Amino acid sequence: MASNTAADEDVPQNEGSKLKTFISILRKFIGVADLAAVRFSLPSQLLEPTPNLEYWNYLDNPSAFAAIGTSDDPLDRMLEVLRFWFTKDLKYVKGKPCKPYNSCLGEFFRCNWEAEDNAPRIDTKSLSASGSGSASSASSMKSAKGGIDPRTASSVSVVQTASKPTSPTVRISYLTEQTSHHPPVSAFYVSCPEKGLHARGFDQISAKFTGTAIKVSPGEHNLGIFITLERRDNETYQLKHPAAHLGGILRGSLSVSVGDFAYVTCPQTKLKAILHYLEEGWLGRAQNKVEGVIFKYDPEKDDKMRIKDVPEADVVARLGGAWKDRVVFTLGPKPLDSHPPEKRITIIDLNPLAVAPKSLPPKDKQAEHESLTLWGGVTDAILSKQFSKATNVKIELEEKQREKARERERKNETWKPVFFDQATDKRGTPDLTEKGRQVLERAQKEDWSLEGII
Repeated sequence: MASNTAADEDVPQNEGSKLKTFISILRKFIGVADLAAVRFSLPSQLLEPTPNLEYWNYLDNPSAFAAIGTSDDPLDRMLEVLRFWFTKDLKYVKGKPCKPYNSCLGEFFRCNWEAEDNAPRIDTKSLSASGSGSASSASSMKSAKGGIDPRTASSVSVVQTASKPTSPTVRISYLTEQTSHHPPVSAFYVSCPEKGLHARGFDQISAKFTGTAIKVSPGEHNLGIFITLERRDNETYQLKHPAAHLGGILRGSLSVSVGDFAYVTCPQTKLKAILHYLEEGWLGRAQNKVEGVIFKYDPEKDDKMRIKDVPEADVVARLGGAWKDRVVFTLGPKPLDSHPPEKRITIIDLNPLAVAPKSLPPKDKQAEHESLTLWGGVTDAILSKQFSKATNVKIELEEKQREKARERERKNETWKPVFFDQATDKRGTPDLTEKGRQVLERAQKEDWSLEGII
């Protein structure tokens, strides 16, 4: 009987069958306050063969990140941050939503990106002076290249990184560690010393199944992405995530939609951006619309949470478009639609972009609790469609983690992260330990050895 069960499990399910299985599991959790805290385990057939720590990162287009801080003008730097913001979810725009493996306490992941240093320079002063994009260094992108209105002559969108870059590249190194199990929290750090740039934060989500969709919100320890420009007196931008919905469950076609507000603040420049993601249209068709405003604010009295609350006199730029397609901006307080097309500058066009590849440590340089090695047996089994084997390996791995937790409890030991100073904190900005700094310094040299570190 057991062999028949295993044989049945190893018959690959089509997408419709997978979805039915997924829904039947989710129905058990209707009304549960936070699915993420429950950490329920899905059958291996429903999992994406990807570790959670590898999947959750924000550098889908690393060139956009490397270009932050280039301009000497505060408004231009805010626009550089927003250009990066609109690229961070390329994985959802170009791919399907998926469920990676749950992370284990102490699991970690590291990689590099080789980013082309070729993002168009944002120079709003030239744009204002010329009255069009012709006097700026913005690239011209016509309708034949990405569906842009031919009258919109100016674009500062990043381009796709080539598989074999011919232009100069910038190395960006990434380290993330699962720092808490209950609640599930991971800390991350992005380092780009060549540009004097780093980003950090805690990743944690709260998820609730409503019966027709899953609402995913930032958890209490997730205060967003903190980007620091070291060469500009540590000017720091806080990028707060909006809530998102995983919908289409009953239709059998999963999709991500956003109907919430996102905020980007910089206390040093006293500029703030509000992005309003709009819900689906009246016929249930996803519009994926976003509208935004950049304005002068008082960091000591940060009370403007909606676009309509911002005084027109404080507005320095407006944005609008589709966050899965193309977003434009205009200068000054006038409504975006009141500007002629040639005055609307494309800040991002996602159509030609794809998720950038990572540079990974070779297998013989990975630690046993590094994500790709830790989950390697599960991944290999799923890719070879040996789902019963994948489930068994996954169960064994999870039981080992539970036994380690029981052992710590017996010894009254408190687990501490290796690469970060704290498991969580109220500031939302994890600090690296000396070991964490060493890992990133070596990664910058493409030295993946962990000798003397762990």
